[in-house]
Amino acid sequence: MPGVNKPLFLIVVSISFISAQNAVVMLPPLLNDIGKEFGVSDSVVGQLATATFAGWAIAAIMVGPLSDSFGRRPVAVSSLFLMAVGVFAAAFAPNLAVLMVLRALTGLSGGGIPPNSMAAVVDVISPERRSQTVGALMAIVMLAGAVSVPLLTLLADWLNWRYALAAWGMVLTSGFLLNWLWFPAGNRERIRNFSFFSRYRVLLAMRFFQAAITANVSHRIAFWAMFTYMVIYLKDAYGVSTGAAAAPVLIAAVWQGIGSYAGGSIARMRNRGIVLAVLMLAGGLCGLAFFAFAVGFWASVALASVGSGLLSVMFPAMIAMSTEVSGESRATGVGLMGLTNQLGGMGGAALGGILLAKVGYEAVGFMCLGMTVVSALAVGLFIRRPVRYDG
Repeated sequence: MPGVNKPLFLIVVSISFISAQNAVVMLPPLLNDIGKEFGVSDSVVGQLATATFAGWAIAAIMVGPLSDSFGRRPVAVSSLFLMAVGVFAAAFAPNLAVLMVLRALTGLSGGGIPPNSMAAVVDVISPERRSQTVGALMAIVMLAGAVSVPLLTLLADWLNWRYALAAWGMVLTSGFLLNWLWFPAGNRERIRNFSFFSRYRVLLAMRFFQAAITANVSHRIAFWAMFTYMVIYLKDAYGVSTGAAAAPVLIAAVWQGIGSYAGGSIARMRNRGIVLAVLMLAGGLCGLAFFAFAVGFWASVALASVGSGLLSVMFPAMIAMSTEVSGESRATGVGLMGLTNQLGGMGGAALGGILLAKVGYEAVGFMCLGMTVVSALAVGLFIRRPVRYDG
């Protein structure tokens, strides 16, 4: 993207990323109230998260090659428009089935935004600064969520969960307009070089992506199980209101921002695999302690916040590492990492809901630990020193 105004471009991309990510992470604090309105259990209403992640996973597969072939701007503009429609319409859903469909649409449209945004950033950032920039962007997204999600939670407590969705639908509409006005046009010659399956064949043949997919899916199952059921657990165990749950969400989001920023730096370490493995295990232990032991409200908040922060390190690190080896298929590579995030989200929400219904919260905690053990083994054994890529 020659001649790009980098500061303005990074602002527009950040707004896109924040808008999409928060449309997902704003849901868990609202689940309990949604379940009460529609008369369903916590484990059933938790499947709204599963529907969102399912749509996101499909988009993560499709959008990367389209972005690499046709350009970043069309993906950014169309994805934000459809996501704004999905989130705003969800505020008026008459029943759980309609809301489930609209959350799937939200995931399907939003899933193209992170890989497209990350690839667009990598297009204009030098190789030496890519890891730090990716980590910083992920941290900005998390810290923005630290402000916006608690505010939306308070709005839902003050008025209704529908008002929170409507408010974020308007934010997404603003993001669409900003991208339509200022997202730069890319290289139009890419249209002549469209390919889909060949990009995936090349990337999936690499040992890095084979190990990264295993490590990312398993650790994201633990992360999303913890985040999806954190507020529900706190409300059930300690009787706090939806408004009071805004503080734990804020604290957890801050820790997630710290973890995301650290991930960019860890991606460049020579012993990055071992460091990530240790952090994943520590995060899994926090998840087990959070769900399995009644240690008091604020101690539980601390465990969930530190645990989710530790589990936030790997995803931006993997995204940064994927840009080292994916060449001209950067959006496809980032999309593969995004797919693992959504598969982990589906697994965390669905498996967590099943375990919660059949056994209890302690089973969710043991699942968190088990998944982080798998992740730690994959990343510790197969993710080695950084690969230098200058293309």
